[in-house]
Amino acid sequence: MPAIAALLPCGTRLHLQHGPIDLIIGAVGERQTAFAAAKKRFTGLLEELVAELPALRAEMTPATPRPNGEVALRMDAAVRPCCDEGFVTRMAAVAGGVADTVLAAMLAAADLDKAYVNNGGDIALHLTRGQRFSMAMAGHDGNDLGRIVIGYDDPIRGIATSGRHGRSLSLGIADSVTVLARNAATADVAATLIANAVDLPRHSAITRVPANTLDADSDLGDLPVVTRCARLAPEDRIRALHAGKRRAQELLTRDLITGAAIFLQGDSVATFAPDTLSQRMPEHA
Repeated sequence: MPAIAALLPCGTRLHLQHGPIDLIIGAVGERQTAFAAAKKRFTGLLEELVAELPALRAEMTPATPRPNGEVALRMDAAVRPCCDEGFVTRMAAVAGGVADTVLAAMLAAADLDKAYVNNGGDIALHLTRGQRFSMAMAGHDGNDLGRIVIGYDDPIRGIATSGRHGRSLSLGIADSVTVLARNAATADVAATLIANAVDLPRHSAITRVPANTLDADSDLGDLPVVTRCARLAPEDRIRALHAGKRRAQELLTRDLITGAAIFLQGDSVATFAPDTLSQRMPEHA
């Protein structure tokens, strides 16, 4: 299918779509110049990724050679700090890496007060002094999970969400995990790793199948991914949530993320760096 590039009916947002990449882009400032730059950079971007896809889908280790393309290098930089702590591939950062790349092209071409590139919920941000970005978090069932408001002074320019109800397969049982970080690629891989950590190994309420039985091309191969999680007892939900919180706190201690909110069957936990926007995201469990 050919790539799609079209202004949305509001006239202030651009939609770019090609294969699995689906971007909604907004900009304040030299908008038309920024949109033209986004469209130009988007041309051929999917083909760049496909050219290196076998390497990007392979398990990453500290010894893995670096890739070549711009998006692939952003993915590599985001995943490399975590690649010695369990199975992970650079595909864990692909959506965020694409968002970061398109935003960088816009900023190189146009003077913008504010901009965002939203790649299916993984968002790259640009804010100048006095600007803010706000978004609502919604559960897979449409329930309101809270609000995020990011200001210029916040050390956050990337937001990503992962979990078993998202676009990708998950090793864990989290309904969703939303992560804040310095860029979208870093937030993307962190959300994946935290979502994987929200788990109750060998619990009878959880159904798993090899990833490649659901998607023959999955970078997870034959690793068991969650296809169903029945209603858990409160103590089990809290135990799973706090396993994810511990993983988030490890990433926070290493200054890889700024905060994370984790949701499971109506309960949630959150962890944040000091002096960030923790009061704007919920903690129920």
